[in-house]
Amino acid sequence: MNALVLRLFFSVVLSFLMSFYLIPFFCSLARKLNFVDVPDGGIKNHKQPTPYLGGLAVYCGFLFTLAVTYPFENNLFLFLVGSTLLLFIGLIDDFLVLKPYQKFFGHMVAALCFLKGGFYLKTHFFNNYWALPISYLWILSMINAFNLVDVMDGLASLLALIASVSFFCIAAYFGHHTVMLLLACFIGALLAFFWYNKPEAQIYLGDAGSLFIGGFLATVPFLFDWGLYNIHGFLAPTIILAIPLLEVAFLVVIRTYKGIPFYQGSPHHFSIYLQKKGWPKEKVLWYIFFCGIILGCAAWLFATGTIELGEMIFLVGVFIVAWLLVFLSGGKK
Repeated sequence: MNALVLRLFFSVVLSFLMSFYLIPFFCSLARKLNFVDVPDGGIKNHKQPTPYLGGLAVYCGFLFTLAVTYPFENNLFLFLVGSTLLLFIGLIDDFLVLKPYQKFFGHMVAALCFLKGGFYLKTHFFNNYWALPISYLWILSMINAFNLVDVMDGLASLLALIASVSFFCIAAYFGHHTVMLLLACFIGALLAFFWYNKPEAQIYLGDAGSLFIGGFLATVPFLFDWGLYNIHGFLAPTIILAIPLLEVAFLVVIRTYKGIPFYQGSPHHFSIYLQKKGWPKEKVLWYIFFCGIILGCAAWLFATGTIELGEMIFLVGVFIVAWLLVFLSGGKK
């Protein structure tokens, strides 16, 4: 156990230091290449052009640490192929701006790599005919969810950090040591990036980073044995990742209502709305932090069988109502 704790601690520290060292280099490189995100007064309302390539720093720190600390006997080849494909699709989109159908085709290919690697639901609740399409839809949804939620300094990285720590705690309870190690490599890199990405951000993830993070958090839940303590335990990831999923759901509804194609950008993101109500970015992040902690704790209680499905549905319903009340309350418009 002491050896495991030391390896986990070393993984977090090494990935943190690797990404922390690389981020200033990628900042400088992005500025030299004029690879920056320019404010447009709409969705992009930051004060000055901000370099991309933050996602590449997270990926490099994660991959380097994984190569050093992860056991050789565990085969993550197709997982890394899918993750790397998402990273390159995002980089191409950051450089050239792909059309929505081109990006989505890339997402579909990456999701197929994850499925071929064994990253899909393995539960008796669904038969094999349903497990694969549901898993495929879940992966595609999460990839796009983190791409959509990445519209404010520190937001996507904070959500990813909270989700990763929540999965780490559940993995520790279940005794999934290799999953803990995988998450430790990821958490360290995210911590380093968040340091540079918090308001006012010095670097952005870009589509490369948000797609990579979305793909990672979409596939990690398939490494768990969710039915160990609760037959409905496979629903726990939807609770942990409820905020990005709510972002997708509400954007689709709002854009459809306003006659905007759901895949077309618009300033109807919850973080932008809260800022228009007068919330500073720091307040939005603290709000998301506490919401994420509440969801993570609820998912842990549910996955471990401490609370039942009916109680979980009630709690999720209360959370959604409270979430909506925040947006319906008064404030500067």
